[in-house]
Amino acid sequence: MQEIIEFFRDTDILEITLNTLLMVFLSSVFAYIIGVPLGVIVVNTESDGLFPNKIVNKILGVIINIGRSIPFVILLVALLPVTKFIVGTFIGVKGMIVPLTIAAIPFVARLTEQSLKECNRGVIEAAKCMGMTNFQIIMKVMLVESFPSLIRGFSITTITLVGYSALSNLIGTDSLGSFAVTWGYYRNDNTKMIILIVFLIIIVQIIHYGFELLANVVNKNKKGK
Repeated sequence: MQEIIEFFRDTDILEITLNTLLMVFLSSVFAYIIGVPLGVIVVNTESDGLFPNKIVNKILGVIINIGRSIPFVILLVALLPVTKFIVGTFIGVKGMIVPLTIAAIPFVARLTEQSLKECNRGVIEAAKCMGMTNFQIIMKVMLVESFPSLIRGFSITTITLVGYSALSNLIGTDSLGSFAVTWGYYRNDNTKMIILIVFLIIIVQIIHYGFELLANVVNKNKKGK
């Protein structure tokens, strides 16, 4: 118990928790802003899509697969010059947001692709018969129908990025994960490492059940209409 009290006294747990949440949340948002349109394009450039284009589909598919194949620790180091160019630094929370975002984009694109493919083709065909444009079908039919699944995908992406954030100590950024590595591996202090792991588990559970609840509410509202 004394060790736990000393840990909270000597560690700014609020700051590192806020660092973790900030870099993860902003990275998830930016990844969805870019990744969702990519997923939409991939789905609709397939042979049975709204605007089939085999070349575009293949190119995007290859780019997304390459992005998903690169281990995050390698991507983090490789993107240091890009990160500094975009945000002016490659250290701190800002320096972590760029690689986290780029790592998540292909992941989000695939999740979006899977969500949109679950959309009822009959509803899409009915929208075409009503004279809706491709843009209207995407915005008012495909994305709306897939919204609960997209919300769950946001949860998966966010939780994945919480795990990636543990590598933030490589660029001088404090996070719950990086502190857990520091205390557990470098300082061999298992008590403090377990405390941080508990914090991470609590955050992940809140994220999971929060987004699951939101997805269920959206799904129930859809069925109620």
